[in-house]
Amino acid sequence: MSPVTVAELRAFEVSEITPGVFVHQGRIEPMSAGNLGDIANIGFIVGERCVAVIDTGGSPRVGIALRSAVEARTNKPICYVINTHAHPDHVLGNNAFTGQDATFITHEDYAQALGARMQIYLERFSALYGQPLSADVIVPPDRTVATTVSINLGNRVLKLTALPTGHTNTDLIVYDVRSATLWTGDTLFVHHIPVLDGSINGWLAIMQRLRYIQARRAVPGHGPATVAWPRALKAQRGYLNTVAEGVRAVIDRSGTIEQAIDTVGYQTCNQWLLFDEYHRRNVTAAFVELEWE
Repeated sequence: MSPVTVAELRAFEVSEITPGVFVHQGRIEPMSAGNLGDIANIGFIVGERCVAVIDTGGSPRVGIALRSAVEARTNKPICYVINTHAHPDHVLGNNAFTGQDATFITHEDYAQALGARMQIYLERFSALYGQPLSADVIVPPDRTVATTVSINLGNRVLKLTALPTGHTNTDLIVYDVRSATLWTGDTLFVHHIPVLDGSINGWLAIMQRLRYIQARRAVPGHGPATVAWPRALKAQRGYLNTVAEGVRAVIDRSGTIEQAIDTVGYQTCNQWLLFDEYHRRNVTAAFVELEWE
């Protein structure tokens, strides 16, 4: 892709939501040439020794802008790059952080999941951005998480927890112990309609589990840079329950997937941005899962 411009770097805003925790708020839009895939909440945490980057954005140019934001705020090295899951809007900026001795950390199933879709992503987003993306934008993990691990940035411990299948089968959350800040990745959407690429039952179960985390604030994968926790889970839980219950009702009366797509969940349409883009897909995924209960 063409070089990042000075104007792009100046327009890339990062907010310090609590001391040492910086978030760039992505746009609530589908990925496009106009936004360069800058649609996810991404950022970094600064310890006394080094920095952890959490997700890198939806294009190499977004990754470069994030790296520049880190360099503008600290001279400490980047020691970790954490990908919260394997969706392109969170990982196509990874290549900006190679060559810096940073350890890339993901869920244990990340490499397999991303590998299965890598060629599709490269072709789709090369066409979308109008410039070729090479395979080196897909950076493999150096370290994976199966349950929970802790990393220390220097008097700043982050707890990384791999989750069972929910939003995807590669979800990883990050808890900053010092500030009690929870980075949820896309296990939490706020204002942006939730997007299902895993298991609706699993996602609902995960939210029940996550609500007991004693966080002061959360950084959702999409939406505001920071939200109150666990109150921010309420709307998403309501939407997913509505979809699950509606789909089950269609299945119970021997209805078809087309009937579910045309009827389920439309009472929530005014509660979410990008409803038209993703709701029908969510109902489809839920039906495919729930018809086998």
